[in-house]
Amino acid sequence: MTNFEKLKNTINASENTIVELQTLLTSVPAIAPESGGDGELKKCIVLEEYLKKLGFSNFQRLDAPDPRVSSGLRPNLIVTIPGKYYKTENDSVVWIMAHLDVVPPGELKSWNSDPWKVVYDKESGKLIGRGVEDNQQGLTAGVLAAYSLIKNNIIPEKTVKLLFMADEEFGSTYGIKFLLKNHKSIFSNKDIILIPDGGDSKGETIEIAEKNILWLKVLTKGQQSHGSMPHKGVNAHLAACKLALSLNDLENFFAKQDDLFDPPYSTFQPTKKENNVQTVNIIPGEDIFYMDCRILPCYTLEEVRKELNIRCKKIETEFNVKIELEELQAEQSPATSPNSEVVKLLSQAIKDSHNIESKTIGIGGGTVGACLRNEGFEAAIWSTMDEVCHQPNEYCFIENIIKDATTLACLFLIK
Repeated sequence: MTNFEKLKNTINASENTIVELQTLLTSVPAIAPESGGDGELKKCIVLEEYLKKLGFSNFQRLDAPDPRVSSGLRPNLIVTIPGKYYKTENDSVVWIMAHLDVVPPGELKSWNSDPWKVVYDKESGKLIGRGVEDNQQGLTAGVLAAYSLIKNNIIPEKTVKLLFMADEEFGSTYGIKFLLKNHKSIFSNKDIILIPDGGDSKGETIEIAEKNILWLKVLTKGQQSHGSMPHKGVNAHLAACKLALSLNDLENFFAKQDDLFDPPYSTFQPTKKENNVQTVNIIPGEDIFYMDCRILPCYTLEEVRKELNIRCKKIETEFNVKIELEELQAEQSPATSPNSEVVKLLSQAIKDSHNIESKTIGIGGGTVGACLRNEGFEAAIWSTMDEVCHQPNEYCFIENIIKDATTLACLFLIK
């Protein structure tokens, strides 16, 4: 029996482990303080204890200080499985990166079950609960693949490092950005960096590029007045509505298309809306809404900012209001080369383990891959999933976790 067959057999027999780990992780909500949560520490602790029971032994914590959470820190946990050339000049690392934090469940009435208690639908093979796909599917697949090495006493060709990060859902300031700023030496240009945090239902797409991201808080200031006397005030909400339409029209201004992405164009979407006044008969003197902008890499954020300011000034003049823009997130990054080592090796592993021909794509969603690419590290995002993240009744398939873990195990054995 080959080493790969041994790893595959262990993974195929791990259904109970998958359900147990997913249930444990989901039961410990790891929500950012921006969403009213207390961070990831409790979840990190239970994960580390579980991994110790599985036989993992090489742990390192690189925590980011954050006074907004009760512990005062946001955890970043690295678990190492030494390869054949560990701690020598010939060593290189395969990183499997997953994030610990999840988004809130949203409207509970939209859920068919408690979002913090995993439901295992054996008939469909689904696990249902908040975070089971984003990003616990990738986390579990990485753990399972690494566990198969330990279980079979097999030393991988390259050193394997599992990185469990904080703060991915709100920009990674306390996660990968903290690591790149304060502990950049843990990474090398020889490393193979894989992030199982996006993909497709067949597991055939490898994400190598991301749209530029710009999140905006848009504050419009006018003059409050009685609803029966709008002429005595300046309706901030009315001006903001016109502004939202104008900013949405940027999709027609930045109109180039790129078939690497789906959708193949830039998007400028009004999203969250804050309350303004408490009763119907008040003309609002202040209004706040938010924009989620996903921009093709052919346009720079500076180009976008310039046009944003032009359109804001036009609305200010037309309605006699004052508009303030606050950037909540701004990220742009180069693409990973389709000929990079990570793409070549991952493509080979997908082919060898499942006879699937992979293809490279770009995405509109943001991942930690952008942060790594900006620092000169080639990174790829890949997984087998339906992409139901952030939705009510979020789910993943056990079959996909097993499939992805098998691909990762194959990757660990490639010379």
